[in-house]
Amino acid sequence: MAQPPQPRNLRAFARQLAALALPYFNSENKWKARGMLLAIVLLNLGAVYMLVQINEWYRVFYDALQEKNQTVFWQQIGRFGWLALIYIVIAVYKFYLTQILQLRWRVWMTDHYLGRWLAHKAFYRLELARYTEGSERLPDNPDQRIQEDLNLFTSYTVSLLMGIFNALVTLLSFVGILWTLSGSLTVPLPGFLGGGQWDIAGYMVWAAVLYCLVGSAITHWIGKPQVRLNFEQQMLEANFRHHMIRVREYSEAIALDGGERVERQQLDLRFADVMGNYLRLLKNQKSLTWFNSFFGQAAIIFPLIVAAPRYFSGAIQLGQLMQINSAFGRVQDSLSWLVDNYMSLAVWKATTDRLTGFEDSLAQQDRATSAVARSAPTGAAAIAAQDLSIGLPGGRHLLDHATLQVAPGDTVLVHGPSGSGKSSLFRTLAGIWPHAQGQVQMPADTMFIPQQPYFPDGRLRDALAYPESADRYTDEALKQALDEALLPQLADQLDRRDAWGQKLSGGERQRLALARVLLKRPAWVLADEATSALDEAAEATLYQRLVAAVRRAGGGIVSIAHRSTLIEHHRVRWALRPEAPEAAAAYRVEVSALPTSPAGAGGSGAASAG
Repeated sequence: MAQPPQPRNLRAFARQLAALALPYFNSENKWKARGMLLAIVLLNLGAVYMLVQINEWYRVFYDALQEKNQTVFWQQIGRFGWLALIYIVIAVYKFYLTQILQLRWRVWMTDHYLGRWLAHKAFYRLELARYTEGSERLPDNPDQRIQEDLNLFTSYTVSLLMGIFNALVTLLSFVGILWTLSGSLTVPLPGFLGGGQWDIAGYMVWAAVLYCLVGSAITHWIGKPQVRLNFEQQMLEANFRHHMIRVREYSEAIALDGGERVERQQLDLRFADVMGNYLRLLKNQKSLTWFNSFFGQAAIIFPLIVAAPRYFSGAIQLGQLMQINSAFGRVQDSLSWLVDNYMSLAVWKATTDRLTGFEDSLAQQDRATSAVARSAPTGAAAIAAQDLSIGLPGGRHLLDHATLQVAPGDTVLVHGPSGSGKSSLFRTLAGIWPHAQGQVQMPADTMFIPQQPYFPDGRLRDALAYPESADRYTDEALKQALDEALLPQLADQLDRRDAWGQKLSGGERQRLALARVLLKRPAWVLADEATSALDEAAEATLYQRLVAAVRRAGGGIVSIAHRSTLIEHHRVRWALRPEAPEAAAAYRVEVSALPTSPAGAGGSGAASAG
């Protein structure tokens, strides 16, 4: 199980926090963000100022009660009304602006991380890297990092940092008041300390400090496991949700295999992990709640007990006692901020650790571009690869120093045993495979057809035009593409909304992917098992149309397939043959001409491998 990063000290955590938080306040929205933050700070200062005024009101009000001064009593009732009203207005706008800042910050961070996650195929590379050695250090469930963790991070960062600031300002504002009001406490010293007496100036302040230090130390000792438990809870919840999503995505395959029992077992295991960790977290929170409740209740009477000797001796009046009690409460609240917010701090720390891991992985993706250098697409008139070496995530070499070329008019069929690297070659030519080196040139007008095409949920016209906007194409063009792809039954369903990836059969999905190509008419097409689910007659018809379309556009086609029925539609074969055992790579590319036919005539399809 992945463990959260463990910063060695508070300074390391502060660096993590700054790395995540500062980009927003230095972004294009920095002046709005900084202005709102300044307004929240000023409102916090205003709230503390009002608390100081209310603390002074305690002394005057309770002295009036003790002296039975009705005039001053009613004056102070009126004064309290104004003080309370001003404090309420400040509190409301402080809450509102804090929430708005959290909202805007989350919007910016979500946009920022979505952009980085989707840029340069980082989402694909991160998912691919999960299956390589050392993947336990990679971030799990990027969807949760962006959706849930960013929300938690922005809300906890603003609320907790403002809480710390408010606690410090309150402490500075009330510690002087409490020091002045508490006076000195004379403590007789025992004989073994020399006898006499010890005058403790501002003894109420020292009592508050001692009380809160002991409470904070005990709280940290009890609640320390919560950082790890919260980190693991978020990860386990995401794993449970992710597996349910996979069951939904592969519902047909699971239903056909009768895999409900296995999936239920897997879901039960994941949910058991969720509940087991949650129970451990709950037990720790229970222990912390026991102590926090005791600490909070004791704080109600503790200052009265400490100040009682001076009150009963006549040194202070009731008003001063209540003012001392109020000031002590403010100082104690400030000093015990850690005690009151430890659970929130644990969640904040765990969330920050998770986002730091995600940020580090994205930064690594930003730095580590693919070793395959692709020339500008508009500058290539043909498909060409030079000195191309391809490997697998585990380090195994598939090809070394291969040179490949597909000229206009070429029709190339790639053959090879399973595991020989045909799909890896396809991904390398597409520029998304990170375990490759060499130079690849790809024409701009190129489309790729993967083994498992993707169709967004929604209107059929959007699934057909993806990733372009369906508005670029007329209904006639869309219907013609469906008809050419042998899907005339869908021509009247362009505006129907559905989960097309689940709704259509395997053969229909492949035909819909081919319909995209026939709609957009690219000059170059690279297809990976694009017709494996079709019958031979449909495959022949569609390949004839596909080859004719790319040739009319002045391009060519490269097909990966196992079936021999595609031979008649191609002129050149690239066969991946096993190398000798002592060779550095597992396979080499052998080029051979295929029998010339009307569908596959033309082109050279040159290739060589070192």
